[in-house]
Amino acid sequence: MRSLPLLMDGHGREHRDLRISLTDHCNLRCTYCMPAQGVPWLPKPTLLTRAELFVLAGCAVRAGVTELRLTGGEPLLRTDIVAVVEGLAALEGPAGRPEVSMTTNGIGLERLAADLAGAGLARVNISLDTLRRDRFAQLARRDRLDDTLAGIEAARAAGLGPLKLNAVLLREVNTDEAVDLLGFALARDAEIRFIEQMPLDAGHTWTREGMVTAEETQALLEAVYHLTPLPGRGAAPAERYAVRPHGRPDADPLGTVGIIASVTRPFCGTCDRLRLTADGQFRTCLFATTETDLRTPLRAGASEEELAGLIRAGLAAKLPGHGINDPGFLQPPRPMSAIGG
Repeated sequence: MRSLPLLMDGHGREHRDLRISLTDHCNLRCTYCMPAQGVPWLPKPTLLTRAELFVLAGCAVRAGVTELRLTGGEPLLRTDIVAVVEGLAALEGPAGRPEVSMTTNGIGLERLAADLAGAGLARVNISLDTLRRDRFAQLARRDRLDDTLAGIEAARAAGLGPLKLNAVLLREVNTDEAVDLLGFALARDAEIRFIEQMPLDAGHTWTREGMVTAEETQALLEAVYHLTPLPGRGAAPAERYAVRPHGRPDADPLGTVGIIASVTRPFCGTCDRLRLTADGQFRTCLFATTETDLRTPLRAGASEEELAGLIRAGLAAKLPGHGINDPGFLQPPRPMSAIGG
């Protein structure tokens, strides 16, 4: 099949990265994501099948997408996750096969890491907000820290790298662990990225005042380490820094750290990310309040060119930024678990 034109929006941004939510289900109930009782799950008949995922992802890859990031909910809850990875990794586009990566809480990765690597998974980002078991149970409302840590070690053993860890600092909850989390990552040749808490929680309890800013996070780390900005960020969401011992700017780097300042230092001008929800809705921004339905036309027999036309029409309407700092900003009706991170 012939290649389709590249995915360019009305602001000159070329889109190479598709985040695919495989499920809205999760085995944790993190306080900054879900209420304790959880949220209503998407009806099962609305969820994309594996074959439907391959059709829509293939359309995107042939249109120029070069990275497919699997998200959730928790993507490892898909019982066919190894087959999903294998099929996606085999897709072909103008630049060859896409890189397939995953964002996960790591629970279940101890059992699946080797098989996922063999199926074509290149790397993983694993969420880790604390190293304390009691605090993990408080934050995630589940006592699963040991499972997450085992998943991290399994990812390392399977060569799923470069390994990245994701942490959200919450005021008066885990800011005292920022330095410890960085040290944990450095000891494992991993890069931890500290992410500003975003207004995507199902309970709509987020406040700007309660959010730990990137500037605050950097100050916590620089009390112990020397951070040097790294060039070449491109479209990446994280500002990356070389980490050296405190007071020794000329020492060999111990590793790197990333800070994702989605709220206070937005990077919308270089955004190259698109999103596909588990129920087949195409989104051009994590904070978008509108979606393009791809599932209904797909099930009605739409051709790849027709589906690509719907994607391009949605992309043409992509706004220049998410507008979090605008007075009229509205939190999207879907929570993060239903959008995909």
